[in-house]
Amino acid sequence: MPPTHAIPALRQHEKRFGLMKITSIDCFGYELHYAHGEYVMSGNRAATSEVGTLVRVRTDEGLEGWGEITPLGDLYLPTHWAEVRAALHTLAPRLIGADPTNLSGIHRIMNGTLRGSGFAKSAIDVACWDLLGKASGLPVSALLGGVLQEDFPLYEAVPLRTPDEMAAFVTERQEAGIHRFQLKVGNDPHDDVTRTRAVVDVADPNTLIVADSNGGWNLRAAQIAVSGLAGLPIFVEQPCRSTEDSLFAMRHSALPLVLDESILTPQDVFHAKNVAGAVSINIKISRVGGLTQAARMRDLMQELDMMVSVEDAWGGDIVTAAVSHLATSTRPENFQNASFMNDWTDGHVAGYAPRSVDGRGSAPTGPGLGIEVDASGLETVFSITEPRL
Repeated sequence: MPPTHAIPALRQHEKRFGLMKITSIDCFGYELHYAHGEYVMSGNRAATSEVGTLVRVRTDEGLEGWGEITPLGDLYLPTHWAEVRAALHTLAPRLIGADPTNLSGIHRIMNGTLRGSGFAKSAIDVACWDLLGKASGLPVSALLGGVLQEDFPLYEAVPLRTPDEMAAFVTERQEAGIHRFQLKVGNDPHDDVTRTRAVVDVADPNTLIVADSNGGWNLRAAQIAVSGLAGLPIFVEQPCRSTEDSLFAMRHSALPLVLDESILTPQDVFHAKNVAGAVSINIKISRVGGLTQAARMRDLMQELDMMVSVEDAWGGDIVTAAVSHLATSTRPENFQNASFMNDWTDGHVAGYAPRSVDGRGSAPTGPGLGIEVDASGLETVFSITEPRL
């Protein structure tokens, strides 16, 4: 992490070589509604709508890049929409005059300004990737290594409801082409086993099912649930809050383990495979601080021959575009699935793009994220044009 006095030096370097400069950072707010009524997870965590924050980074060359951060409620991950906006307001003045295409330089400035706050930094990081692509005339997927799969399978989460309601949800969505599901469990373990069996009974033979506790089970409940799920053709995701407790809960089970919320760094990836025995990790772009870190972790997982899932906690078109570029540049043999959040919500600030087709997604081919964001109708939270050294 550079000291504050290093930040002006970075800007002098950029000025000397005539690089692109950030001239303003604008923050917008909007409300996203869940497309299927109420979204319910373990611990009575529920949502019908969430507060989203969009970031626009504008430059002296007339280009603009977009990023988004939309937390899923107040009790899922350790962040809050108001906290995100406060962090962005602190970061923005320090970034005026910086070169947005120098991702390493941008992160040095952000990390030299504010410790932590990776959720806020992720929106700026994605906006800078958008600008890098537009400046180079290439889609973000090309900058992340190139397209390795033209399209890829998508999953949908099944809200925690009664067994019959969850089975009906899966039946309906299979008819729409979805064949990968993440079942929300993590309450009473006996009920969760019944829920999962009801879904398995209606699932097509080629449907992939993950029972996701979101860390909602304690050790006792997790062991009861895992024992009851034995023999079912499913994955178990994040049974307990920590990797260590998840390992303890799964130590006598043959079911494959997926980890999510407890994986934040490359070191966590090594620990997930070599200690916990996880076969797959869900990478949430905002949780790890942006596309830059997400791509590093994705590449590490591929080298470790793990399965990769790409997603974010919540969001609309901008989040979906970022996910699509990381997904399409992932090796198909190491790819499990992705989520297109703009199918889950009404956050359609870019004309509902990118769009899924029959349960599969693909990335836009235009420069940057490849989408056109319409800011009309969005709440203006702040606009920063003056630097602060």
